[in-house]
Amino acid sequence: MQVVSGFEDMEAFEVLHPAEQHVPFVFNSPHSGRHYPEAFLNASRLDRLAIRRSEDAFVDELFSGVTRLGAPLLRACFPRAYLDVNREPYELDPKMYEDRLPAYANSRSIRVAGGLGTIARVVGEAQEIYRGRMSVREALDRIETIYKPYHLTLRRLLARTHVNFGYAVLVDCHSMPSTIRSSDNGPRPDFILGDRYGTSCALALVDRATEILRDMGYTVARNKPYAGGFITEHYGRPAKGLHALQVEINRSLYMDEARTDRNSGFDAFAADLVRFNEALVALPDAGLIPDALAAE
Repeated sequence: MQVVSGFEDMEAFEVLHPAEQHVPFVFNSPHSGRHYPEAFLNASRLDRLAIRRSEDAFVDELFSGVTRLGAPLLRACFPRAYLDVNREPYELDPKMYEDRLPAYANSRSIRVAGGLGTIARVVGEAQEIYRGRMSVREALDRIETIYKPYHLTLRRLLARTHVNFGYAVLVDCHSMPSTIRSSDNGPRPDFILGDRYGTSCALALVDRATEILRDMGYTVARNKPYAGGFITEHYGRPAKGLHALQVEINRSLYMDEARTDRNSGFDAFAADLVRFNEALVALPDAGLIPDALAAE
């Protein structure tokens, strides 16, 4: 638990622990935070509803049942509009700041160009967040006090899981606007599974996730347009027994996107996710344990 400025009455993030971890899975919900500090809201040109457009609302709640399956869930309380931990630590846009960025900042990434760096410039359909520029110091404070402790916590969860089970599976949980299509003329998928085009996890994992969801009647796409962000890319090392799979859920399945509220199908969909996660964590070890360990 990490308490920082703007989060004095609550944690910036938290881990929901099972009574005992008995599966090699760690679940992560980095974009479902919904505590917006007053100072942040006052600095924004957006109202309290508009600023939530990029929030993965209720995703942490939808996946909270994994603790009953014996897996931990790390979830953000801070919003993605405030800080995005699914980016490199210093993907920063120089146009957002009053002073010069440090030399180590990555200001040329595609995500920065789109306004979606570590400190986002926009939400939703390119809606500008801030009234004016902020100090670099404020951006670096968010990174030092939230971003780095968040990733330290995630690394420890994965390391402990890897030691205890011989391998670890990270499921990175997200949601997407219902307008997203998997191709220019393709259907709007219910789920998009991202494995960085086969590099972040064993094929058996993404195949099994696809099979479970399709058997439940959902449409599933892979990698387009979401192949996995920084977290999937950074932590997915299947040759070392570290597997990372990103799961994107179509928001229309469970929420009213205009009002950022649960819809009438929320409870039924949450029950389906319990079934999905229950089947996924029962995946056999074969193909997930590194060859060196499997041979022992």
